[in-house]
Amino acid sequence: MIELREEILNKYQLVVGLEIHAQLMTASKAYSGAVNSYGNLPNANTCPLSLGHPGTLPRPNEKVIEHAIRLGIATNCQISEEMYYARKNYFYADLPKGYQITQDKTPICTNGHLWVADADGNQKRIGITRIHMEEDAGKSMHDQDPYNTLVDLNRAGVPLLEVVSEPDLRSVEEAYNYLAEVRRLVRYLDVCDGNLEEGSMRCDANVSVMLKGATEFGLRCEVKNMNSLRNVQRAIDYEMKRQIAIIESGGTVEQQTRSFDAVEGTTFALRGKEDAHDYRYFPEPDIQPIVLTSAAIEKIRAAMPPLPQDLLKRYTTELKLSVYDAVNIIESKPVALYYEALIKHTSNYKSAANWVMGEIRSYLNETATHIDAFPLTPKRIAELIAMIDSDAISNSIAAQQLFPLMLRSPEKSPVEIAESKNLLQKSDDAWLEKLARQALTSFPDKVEAYKNGNKALLGLFMGEVMKLSERKANPKMASDIIKKILEQ
Repeated sequence: MIELREEILNKYQLVVGLEIHAQLMTASKAYSGAVNSYGNLPNANTCPLSLGHPGTLPRPNEKVIEHAIRLGIATNCQISEEMYYARKNYFYADLPKGYQITQDKTPICTNGHLWVADADGNQKRIGITRIHMEEDAGKSMHDQDPYNTLVDLNRAGVPLLEVVSEPDLRSVEEAYNYLAEVRRLVRYLDVCDGNLEEGSMRCDANVSVMLKGATEFGLRCEVKNMNSLRNVQRAIDYEMKRQIAIIESGGTVEQQTRSFDAVEGTTFALRGKEDAHDYRYFPEPDIQPIVLTSAAIEKIRAAMPPLPQDLLKRYTTELKLSVYDAVNIIESKPVALYYEALIKHTSNYKSAANWVMGEIRSYLNETATHIDAFPLTPKRIAELIAMIDSDAISNSIAAQQLFPLMLRSPEKSPVEIAESKNLLQKSDDAWLEKLARQALTSFPDKVEAYKNGNKALLGLFMGEVMKLSERKANPKMASDIIKKILEQ
């Protein structure tokens, strides 16, 4: 790890742009009918086109175009109504055709943006240059054979969307938050599972540094092979310090493509960075230009699911949830959808959030259960919240006793279960007064101390009443009765 004094680091401004590749969840590949699935035996998901056989003709997958439009709308992009595909030419062992079918001059989405938190937690607008459609290459495996590199072409032809940001990111925290937001979006839209570890979502970072106050960016290096959000942070942080160290020692940063070593926490050079002219882009002759209509785009827009930023705004403004609660709910689309269904049956939005993030999440974590398989419907949880709000049952009894019983009998209402197990709170004045006097009689010296000003002892008396009632006493009524007796 490179160590630099704080005063040296503070002289420089980090500049980062991210290129995010998202593999799309389609049944078939981008330009052929070959199966698109992860985890199959090597070279099982191939066909003459993905193997690069001569005489094959690609055909665009309409679902890929739809996914691109959905992501473009979600990132506030302009959607191109006329576009053509291009060939990106380069040689590599896992690229059978010797070129990728991609988009060059006419990307499907342009001039977008996302709002993400900066290092201080303030919202910052990050520009998105373009989103374009392309196909993935195969995968070279260097660790399977001691003498040879093996090639698996299952990934060749898998549809990708590449999301290219403007160089607007100024800290590792911003880069982390931006990548997390894009991952959250593709999951909400059901276009990609966002799994960085499996490579279905990949991120390349263009990193440069310049003196604070300068107007011209420094030479950038592209860093690849970052398979987690945390590793993106680590790689950018290391690369920033490496470049600063070179400049401070009188050297010049070379424009390179570099890889990240997660074990060592360092980057290392792969090759000199290519420019666009090195790829000899030209229009793909085997695919007709694509023409979209405004009506087709608006139809896709109308079918869009609720998006994280929209939910965050509504939860914190209309529902009056804290930012912390809202962010925790929207982090997972299935959890957010469960909460959305829950608040259709209750107006106690805060209590609903507490149950989703508390007992429900604990159950899911302890049992390794996905929320889609959670046994209790949102309506059942709303009925439980209504019982607490009406003082029919205490919150502690609901969480500790009734909720576990509901999980065992999800077909029964919480009222039915509470009645059968004698869990309902009692609000009878005479009964509560009898318990209160009994509790106070047990602590004559504490009663005297309370009357002399030690009001904190009310909790002791309440605890005794709840114990005597087997936690069935209405807490508010019991508290009022205790106070009334003590003030006589």
